[in-house]
Amino acid sequence: MNSFQFLVALTASFGGLLFGYEVGVMNVVLVMDAFRIFFKFHSWNGDALDENSKDTPDKAKMMYRKLTEANNKATLEGVITSSFVLGALCGALMATYLGEKYGRQRTIMIGACIFTCGAIIQGISARHWAMIAVGRLITGLSIGCNGVLCPTYISEVAPAKIRGTLSSCYQLMTTFGIIVAAIINSIVWYYTNSTPDGLGEKREDIWKEVSNFEWRFALLFQVIPGLGLAILMSFLPKSPRWLCSKDRDEEAVEVLAKLNAASTSDELVQSELKAIQEDVAATRATGSSSFSELFSPVIRRRTFITFLMQLFQQWTGINVIMYYQSQIYDEIGFSKFMSTVVLPIINNFVNFISTFPGMWGIERLGRKTLLVVGALMMMVFHISTWACSTQTHNGKMWQYLAVASVFLFVFSFAWTWGPVPWVYQAEVFPLRVRVKGSAVGTVSNFLNNWIIAFVGPALMKAWSTKTFLLFAAACLLAWVYSQFYVIECKGLSIDEMDAKMAGKA
Repeated sequence: MNSFQFLVALTASFGGLLFGYEVGVMNVVLVMDAFRIFFKFHSWNGDALDENSKDTPDKAKMMYRKLTEANNKATLEGVITSSFVLGALCGALMATYLGEKYGRQRTIMIGACIFTCGAIIQGISARHWAMIAVGRLITGLSIGCNGVLCPTYISEVAPAKIRGTLSSCYQLMTTFGIIVAAIINSIVWYYTNSTPDGLGEKREDIWKEVSNFEWRFALLFQVIPGLGLAILMSFLPKSPRWLCSKDRDEEAVEVLAKLNAASTSDELVQSELKAIQEDVAATRATGSSSFSELFSPVIRRRTFITFLMQLFQQWTGINVIMYYQSQIYDEIGFSKFMSTVVLPIINNFVNFISTFPGMWGIERLGRKTLLVVGALMMMVFHISTWACSTQTHNGKMWQYLAVASVFLFVFSFAWTWGPVPWVYQAEVFPLRVRVKGSAVGTVSNFLNNWIIAFVGPALMKAWSTKTFLLFAAACLLAWVYSQFYVIECKGLSIDEMDAKMAGKA
């Protein structure tokens, strides 16, 4: 791999940064007092809490606002949070058409511009949940598009022997986006929600707004990475496979030469071009593709594997933790500062760092091995989180053990089930149906993500930490699926993969 190949893969993976920031920002925004009051999740009569979130009449000890939860809080929270994922679901379907008509590189640029528009709508939202929900739906359209096309684009410009490692850069940048959002917005939360004006002063209008700078800044900040991705992608080459599929072979060979740091007449460049041309010719010989082809005897097994892999990724419970982790830590018994600032940053850092072992292991240990090991580890740590949370009344040690179990679950996910599904779906389908196949996986991811995001607040309210047992059961099913149904495709070229999958269909 040369520096240009790495730069292309890294830049394209910035689509994951947008995804990560959007996930990370909502965890903090949802616990910002101004956001809660503005959208009438909570009311505030002027009462205050001390640094340990206990009622206090002593002005010297007043630290936070004491908000009163509205009856519809869980429902509205679920609608606003999940609208982003609903948009992503639609975006994944859009990517199929746009990616084939306009190319992977240009469509990623379009997606970044859509993301920027959605961020602006969120940041200037009026005092009704519908406007911010629409803004999040629009940003979701972009993430759905990029979720399909970024890993696909990377896999089409990366050498086969390190395709998995480079494709997992998308997941790495997703985790990096989450930690960036956590750090920036936790700092904003601390300076705007600690010792605010009006503590202990009776408010006649309990729904009256307070300063909305905190959450508007947090959401508008998304404009920067959105525009950044659009600008950077304009400097990247088009996919050589897509160029060949459009009879632009001369452009394709120039891109291949640049990617390989060689001349257009170089033997390696010519052999790669010939392989792509043969793949395109074989595709055309059988006519245009359709979604029904994903269920043909040759391809259907990889379709089911991809769909179920993304389904189980979401039902591990990772996004309940990422979307609502501050509220989970609060439920376990930690203070507002610990729940909103310290613990989310530590957790998101664990998530980011743990992606690196996955980038190493995905080529050395294989995709299937990571899935099997990861499912078992996550199941164990879900159970331990629940068990420790039932003992928190016996002392702070149990609170820290519960949180340690959450961190260990995130570690288990981030190096296994985090990157593998995205890498797998980008590499298992032949060129003819690659975008459509990848779209099926991404649709599965976002459909189940939407369900989790919508029901998550209600589950936590009704079951509290017993919710972790539900996710432990899902991890057990994920282990059975990985062990007995998933096919390993480590180190295979696209053609070798086609042969292996066809034999296993």
